[in-house]
Amino acid sequence: MYKRFQSILILFVIISMLVVACAPREEGAKVRMGGLIPLTGALSEFGASFRLTGDLAVEQFEEAGFPIEIRYGDTETSAIPGVEAARSLVEVERAQVLIGAAASGVTIPIATSVSIPSQVAQISNASTSPLISFLPEDEGRDFLFRTCPSDALQGVILGKLAYDEGYRRAAVFWVNNPYGEGLMTRFQEAFEFRGGELVGSVPHDETPAPTYVSELRRIMDANPDVVVALGYPGQATVYLKEFFEAGYNETADLLFVDGTKSVEMPAALGAENLAGYFGTAPGTVGGLALEIFERDYEAKYGDLPPLPFMSNFYDAVLVAGLAAAACEAKGEEITPICIRDNLRFVANPPGEEIYPGVDGIRRAIELLEDGQDINYEGAAGSVDFDENGDVVTPIEVWRYTAQEPYIESVRMEADIPER
Repeated sequence: MYKRFQSILILFVIISMLVVACAPREEGAKVRMGGLIPLTGALSEFGASFRLTGDLAVEQFEEAGFPIEIRYGDTETSAIPGVEAARSLVEVERAQVLIGAAASGVTIPIATSVSIPSQVAQISNASTSPLISFLPEDEGRDFLFRTCPSDALQGVILGKLAYDEGYRRAAVFWVNNPYGEGLMTRFQEAFEFRGGELVGSVPHDETPAPTYVSELRRIMDANPDVVVALGYPGQATVYLKEFFEAGYNETADLLFVDGTKSVEMPAALGAENLAGYFGTAPGTVGGLALEIFERDYEAKYGDLPPLPFMSNFYDAVLVAGLAAAACEAKGEEITPICIRDNLRFVANPPGEEIYPGVDGIRRAIELLEDGQDINYEGAAGSVDFDENGDVVTPIEVWRYTAQEPYIESVRMEADIPER
């Protein structure tokens, strides 16, 4: 099953690199969105999958009678290319709202350099750094949103998970950007609060290196009983191969997060080597909204969405499109400011609950045209934006398995524990 999905991803990457640069603008679209996705770089495994969910949303809005357009740009999982992609989408393509980026280390520079100065709302589907909640440049301006939770919660659950699994000496190998640093800090606080000891903390660059032998040696010299991999598949695939080749797995276990929740790493490293190791990731509430999204996704692509943050990307597109529909229903011009001002209006209580899919979009438009309130319930969870543009969703505890799709969900943790 995954092999079929993998071939679709490869095809979409090839098409994307051609279409982003030269595709003509769709006629009749009521709103233009810019999709910031990592088609290359350390998070390239995720980029094409985000596009699949975005294209699904475009098709559904079209069928519901409110056509939208998404033009995609490759962030390359790096700040400078990400900023350039965002600038092109806003200044050349005239995107009225930005969806993405994935990495916090890309989302934040885009926000400070492009979206906030240009007064275009940016809705990240996968950037979880706690810094995003209180970004100084956005204070009093309200242009930065996200449909995934802050790592202020995931780090706490991760620290609790490590201690509950019996680990007392942890070392963290983390990507040196706001995502890695924020998650590492929260993990350390939660783990040490329970009595654990952080015996090693080693950062690595966002750009994948050919080897991490010296960094691994520094980590393992501290004699940890667990190594926490806080980063992305592009780097983790390299250093985990060296981890196993050096026999470090004989003395220390591994613990993962959303960034290293991968369906490609088990195939590259040997599924048997990763099987049994736990991880955390922003999860989904479940229920009708998720069921509709998964049903529609499977009907279009043949498989269920295998990677994290796909439902979050879909939710970001849905809420942005509904915000534009609210502008039109109120007799206002669809502008970046109007879309920004209606994000909470269509996603937060009060109002009739709106679910994913064509029927949900069509019902939302009918209610808006009748002057009624709506409350979009997302596939990833309620998209109730607070004053910082944040949402709260459960944290999933998951585990690697030896069989495809190599990942299984263990449980969802919705209650916020003490540190």
